[in-house]
Amino acid sequence: MSELLKELEERSGSSCELCSSKESLVIFEVPESPSDVKDTSILACSSCVTQLTDSDQVESNHWRCLNDSMWSPVPAVQVIAYRMLNQLKGEGWPVDLLEMMYLEEDTKAWAEAGIQRGEKIIHRDSNGNILSKGDSIVLIKDLDVKGANFIAKRGTAVRNISLVHDNADQIEGRANGQHIVILTQYVKKT
Repeated sequence: MSELLKELEERSGSSCELCSSKESLVIFEVPESPSDVKDTSILACSSCVTQLTDSDQVESNHWRCLNDSMWSPVPAVQVIAYRMLNQLKGEGWPVDLLEMMYLEEDTKAWAEAGIQRGEKIIHRDSNGNILSKGDSIVLIKDLDVKGANFIAKRGTAVRNISLVHDNADQIEGRANGQHIVILTQYVKKT
């Protein structure tokens, strides 16, 4: 048994931290977790995990359990509860729970980061390859960096990029020691 599983079972009393089921428990890593948060996993049953990972499988009545689990002192559980309540807002009853729910500022930012609003934004390089957070890219054109008084030369490698969450045409990275925003049409994934 892994150390993490042992910790999560101890914390949760060997039950799903969302619906309290004691059957088919697994470790669930909270998507879109910031790197500076220590506990990003919860113990969840296979039914909850299936519904969290496949929105076509969501059964709204199953999630009435959030009425209790949203009060968990564990930020990762709060994040999942907040996200699922937002996903189910159209049902009516989750709106009241969301209005009652209190999250610390950093926990709320974490929860908001994983909420899909509208169509999913996909960042692509000049060749149509999908870009992901942490990828490395190469500039395919000399770029005049506004406000930084330098030109990022063609062939410049930019490592560990981050994606602009609301604009598929922009990524961020460091070139010449400066944090810059780069248009995806001028990059190639390496």
